[in-house]
Amino acid sequence: MGKIYVLDTNVLLQDPFAIFSFEENEVVIPAVVLEEVDSKKRYMDEIGRNARQVSKIIDKLRQTGKLHEKIPLENGGSLRIELNHRSFHQLQEIFIEKTNDNRILAVAKNLSLEEGEKENGRPVILVSKDTLVRVKADALGLQAEDFLNDRVIELNDIYSGFLEVYVSKDLLNYFYVKGELQLSEITHHPFYPHQFLIIKDALGSSASAVGIVDSTGKMVKKLIYDQDPIWGIKPRNVQQMMALEMLLRADIPLVTLAGKAGTGKTLLALAAGLLQTEDHKSYNKLLVARPIVPVGKDIGYLPGEKQEKLRPWIQPIYDNLEYLFNTKKPGEIDNILAGLNSIEVEALTYIRGRSIPEQFIIIDEAQNLTKHEVKTILTRVGEKSKIVLMGDTAQIDHPYLDEYNNGLTYVIEKFKDQKVAGHIKLMKGERSGLAQLAADIL
Repeated sequence: MGKIYVLDTNVLLQDPFAIFSFEENEVVIPAVVLEEVDSKKRYMDEIGRNARQVSKIIDKLRQTGKLHEKIPLENGGSLRIELNHRSFHQLQEIFIEKTNDNRILAVAKNLSLEEGEKENGRPVILVSKDTLVRVKADALGLQAEDFLNDRVIELNDIYSGFLEVYVSKDLLNYFYVKGELQLSEITHHPFYPHQFLIIKDALGSSASAVGIVDSTGKMVKKLIYDQDPIWGIKPRNVQQMMALEMLLRADIPLVTLAGKAGTGKTLLALAAGLLQTEDHKSYNKLLVARPIVPVGKDIGYLPGEKQEKLRPWIQPIYDNLEYLFNTKKPGEIDNILAGLNSIEVEALTYIRGRSIPEQFIIIDEAQNLTKHEVKTILTRVGEKSKIVLMGDTAQIDHPYLDEYNNGLTYVIEKFKDQKVAGHIKLMKGERSGLAQLAADIL
């Protein structure tokens, strides 16, 4: 016996291909959902793009049959646009206002009542990413679920980029002397390219070492980074040391850094970028960008030219640059950047259509990017460029993203087995004791 899934608008706006995610079951889209999608299609952002994509998908399906009847889908299921069932008879005593959410609930409730009168009635399930809609559905005795098919990973399974392994004292001594070790001598567990290993003595002594798996996934080697300060910055913990190793290596063109606020992601990336751009001349330019997503209420339109408008959004980058350049006076960092002419701080709004060769690219707050946006960014990277994506997956300001379906998590999981990529999750906050405590308990 199949099921009937009634989709809320936010499911389609998050994933336009959600229609095809319900296997051999019937998918019902209320007419009010089409109205809401239509109202969003003129938006010039990700929601608008998804609304237009939904329209195209449904229009293509329309050519195979009548939308108010069952249209077969390739996965064995079917799709139907529900034009009736707007009656509020079952809801009027509970939810008085005829809002769009309540109209969607009415469709699901009336379908459920219809199926309940049949001898072999099917379960009706409302699928919504809106928590309160699911709460309302529960109050009406309806089954309701979150849409989880867009999640890259399951709960608490995000790739950290490092593992602890225990070996004999002889193997540990051999690693100290030779600087490398066959992974088959440690364990038969498969490893990812550029995964870090914290190698410890199996007998419990304090002896330990840190190594990185090579691109073949068969050898673990000592780190190349020699721990000398970089632009006055020195790693304060083992994960920061791992991060610098990847940031300074030319054979890892894609680096992802995840971690709570204050773990040093931005500062480490900027220091590594400045060293390789200004000192080593490995790259022609350091490009730093971040998405324009406000925390809390948007401050609205800002006066001035482009750089003046962008300054409030990219001020966190300037804060870190002021620390690295050790500036004391107001406006001094602007004069330094103008004089260098090789450091560009930009908003991601302007990256589409660009090709960025021979640059060290840093994308801050990447957890606020969607899968489509992060694909757009990575496909801009030109020859001999290095790109660093970083963010805190627990601090997301985008309305349709969470810890498990955002662009940063998407890249981490999709590239973890690729030879061109490396990832590390920074664990310990180094901003201040108060910042670390706040990140842990709030």
